[in-house]
Amino acid sequence: MSALALAGRRRAVVVTRRTELEELLERHATRGQAEFFLRTRGRDLARVQAAHDALAAARREVLAAVPREWALAEVERADLSRFLFAPEDLVLVVGQDGLVANAAKYLTGQLVVGVDPGGGTGALVRTRPERAAALVRDLARGREPRAEEISMVRAEADDGQELTALNEVFLGDAGHQSARYLLSAPGGREHQCSSGVVVATGAGSTGWAASLAHDRGGRVLPAPGESRLAWFVREAWPSPATGASLTDGLLAHGERLVLTVASERLVVFGDGVETDRCELTWGQDVAVGLSPRRLRLVGPDDAAGGTRRERGRGRPGAAAGPDDGGGWRGGRCRGSQSASGMTIQAAT
Repeated sequence: MSALALAGRRRAVVVTRRTELEELLERHATRGQAEFFLRTRGRDLARVQAAHDALAAARREVLAAVPREWALAEVERADLSRFLFAPEDLVLVVGQDGLVANAAKYLTGQLVVGVDPGGGTGALVRTRPERAAALVRDLARGREPRAEEISMVRAEADDGQELTALNEVFLGDAGHQSARYLLSAPGGREHQCSSGVVVATGAGSTGWAASLAHDRGGRVLPAPGESRLAWFVREAWPSPATGASLTDGLLAHGERLVLTVASERLVVFGDGVETDRCELTWGQDVAVGLSPRRLRLVGPDDAAGGTRRERGRGRPGAAAGPDDGGGWRGGRCRGSQSASGMTIQAAT
C-alpha cells in the first residue's frame, strides 16, 4: 500500500506533453526562426500558438480544481516510464489521444480522464476542461464516476520479457522486411514468412487494424470493451517451406497467438513505439493475448453537468498518429531489452 493510501489522501496526477511550440523554440531558439521555419512549409505560427495556449488553459483549469487536501503531481510524457502511479490516483491526461495510450500501459486500474484542450476530435480525450474540473470536485465529495473499461493486449516472451499496449502489438522483423516463424493459432499451426503480425484490441479497431480488415474484404473487428482481439498476418508469402492459409482471426478471452521465432531476430513493439520493444531470437516463443489490465476511462457524461458525446464523433478507439506523441502509443517492455530500463510500459 502506498504512503498516500496510508495517509488517507487521494492524488491527482496531471499528464501532459511538450507542445509543438515548445519543441519549435527549443530547436530554433527564437520565435522569429520558428515562424520562418513554419512559413517555408506553408504553416502559420499563430495556429501553433493557439494550440499551445489552449493546452495551457486546459491544464490551468484542471489544476485549479484539485482540492487542497489532495496530493498533486504533474508528469510529462517523456517521464512516464519513471513515474510510480499509486492505486488511488486520479489520472488527468491533458492533450491528444496518443497521450492516453502512452499513459495506459503504466496503469493498473486507476481512473483516467482524457481532457480535450480544444481540438474536439479525440476518441480517448473526450472530456472538456470545465467538465473535468467538475468531475474532480465531485470526486472530492465522494461521488465516483462511471468508467468504461477498455481492453488491452499483452505479449509475453518465454524469457520473461513482457509488453502491454492499448491499440495493437506488432511482431516481425526490425526493418519491416520478411520475418520467419511458426505461427500457432486456435485454428492450427503454420510455418510462415511475412511482413509481420499485428494483434489489435477493440480500441485499435479504427486504426491499423481497420486498414488490414478493409484490405481483406471487411473482417469483423471487436469493440473497445469486448474481451476479444483481432490478428492479421501481413503479406504472408507462400513457398515450398512456408504457407499463407492462416492469415487472420479473432482471439477470445483465454486464447493466445504464439509465434516461435525461426530467424535471427524478431521484435515486438506496441502502438507504434518501435524504440520500446522486446527482441527475440531463434527458437524463442512469444504469446499474445488479452491483458488482465484494462483502461478505466471516464466519459464526458460522467462529469457534473456533462452530456454524452455526440454520436457522430465516433466510438472510443485508436487515436491519432505520430504528432500525438507517438501516435496511439502503448507498450513497455519489461526485461533486459526494455528501451528505458524496465518495469511497466512505454512512452518514448
